[in-house]
Amino acid sequence: MPDADQPYVPKLSQAGRALTKAVSAIDEKGRAREVHVAGEYPLTLVVDGVEIVTLMTIGANPEMLALGFLRNQRLIEDIEDIASVEVDWREEQTRITTLHGRGLSDQEAKLSGRTVTTGCGQGTVFAHSLDMLYETCLPSVTVFQSTIVELLREISDRNQLYKKAGAVHGCGLCKGSEVRIFVEDVGRHNAADAISGMMWIDRIDGGDKIFYTTGRLTSEIVMKTALMGIPILLSRSGITQMGLELAQHLGMIMVARARAGKFLVYNLADRVVFDLPKS
Repeated sequence: MPDADQPYVPKLSQAGRALTKAVSAIDEKGRAREVHVAGEYPLTLVVDGVEIVTLMTIGANPEMLALGFLRNQRLIEDIEDIASVEVDWREEQTRITTLHGRGLSDQEAKLSGRTVTTGCGQGTVFAHSLDMLYETCLPSVTVFQSTIVELLREISDRNQLYKKAGAVHGCGLCKGSEVRIFVEDVGRHNAADAISGMMWIDRIDGGDKIFYTTGRLTSEIVMKTALMGIPILLSRSGITQMGLELAQHLGMIMVARARAGKFLVYNLADRVVFDLPKS
């Protein structure tokens, strides 16, 4: 029997795949070299026998990816409604079984209005999650300039897969300058969903966290960050107009073009405490 003092966790397969594969390539001098490429595999989410969406993923955290996608899309509201998450790579499926066995509540409404986003590998957003986004209330927080600079220094060594094989984005869940979780995948939206799944499993609150991504800050990433309850978004890349407008509407601190101690605050600069010398 489950421990009454521990939070409920569905039955999970452990089906993570190798992150890279060795292949042969010819370099600029005509020499054969063994190099590594990132994995990329299709994985269809199936809830109680009904196909929901197919995701392209590196395959490192498939169970967390499935949970995070369901959570961020608000397709399933309570993790205690999920009995199991089983990944079958031969069938290219993640089979989610609910405790009641009846699939998604209000399934037709939730799955209508599907939008393919600008995320690498093509992310998917359902109109249902967009409707719920505007019910999100993010906490009003401040962040220190020194914290951002220290976090950028701390997170610079985390992109190990990118350094080895390229072709991936990384996302991190941070508290202050401490990186609590870091995930790499072929699309930043997948990495974000995997982190969301881990937060769901471990009941991690986002209100005092910073979300970091190596990718650009589009409306999709702003949306996922807000749905995780995280009020600060940080990227080494740039932003889009819609991403900025959404961050302004939601009251999210948006910091981008952040590298080597330099950054630009695009939204809510009055909540950033500039505590380092200007020289």
